[in-house]
Amino acid sequence: MFSRTIGCMVAMAMVAACSGLPTSSKQASSPMAATSGVTRADEGKTLLDSRIIPLGALSKDVEILYGDPERAGEPFVMRIRELPGSVVPPHTHPVDEHITVVQGTWYFGFGETFDRSKLRELKAGGYAFAPRGTSMFGASPDGAVVQIHGVGPFLIHWHGGSHTLDDPQGSKVFKFRRGDLLDTPRGPGRVAEGYASGQIIQYELEAPDGSRFMADQDAVRRP
Repeated sequence: MFSRTIGCMVAMAMVAACSGLPTSSKQASSPMAATSGVTRADEGKTLLDSRIIPLGALSKDVEILYGDPERAGEPFVMRIRELPGSVVPPHTHPVDEHITVVQGTWYFGFGETFDRSKLRELKAGGYAFAPRGTSMFGASPDGAVVQIHGVGPFLIHWHGGSHTLDDPQGSKVFKFRRGDLLDTPRGPGRVAEGYASGQIIQYELEAPDGSRFMADQDAVRRP
């Protein structure tokens, strides 16, 4: 996921502890690479330890509940926070992906090109399955939390490659930089990060009250 945007999201969408690196559509990268951070909610338990983990407010983009998404052959469960306005560009995974919406509403579709007409609404409790190699994309106009489970390695192939503000090519992709104050359809916000894949270019913005949201590059402007 672009993950803010698995989301990153799945996205992002959709996800990582490392900074985003530029990738081509033929390269696989950690799905953690487009996130504000990852937390573990299992208190270091092993795969054989029992656990009960209620749904709470996510402080980071990704919350790992079980296993390691990046370890080959290891089952995992994680929750991904999708900010309001998030768009997850077309991508694939080399493993099966099981998706359950646990909070908010998530829109999910299949195909190699982002097409809003193909998005299907999934409210809390809704489930989707994407077999390995399936091209998919998503969006969350008002924010959501999705829970992903599968068997690693949960790598991601962005069809349009991926860029963030700090990439060497970032200045050619993004019109605005970190810290810029912008007017958006959701109100004013300062740029915290930028995410781009193909024709989809979004900014993560911080509102005056400290909350964060996403906005498309063509929908924002300087005051």
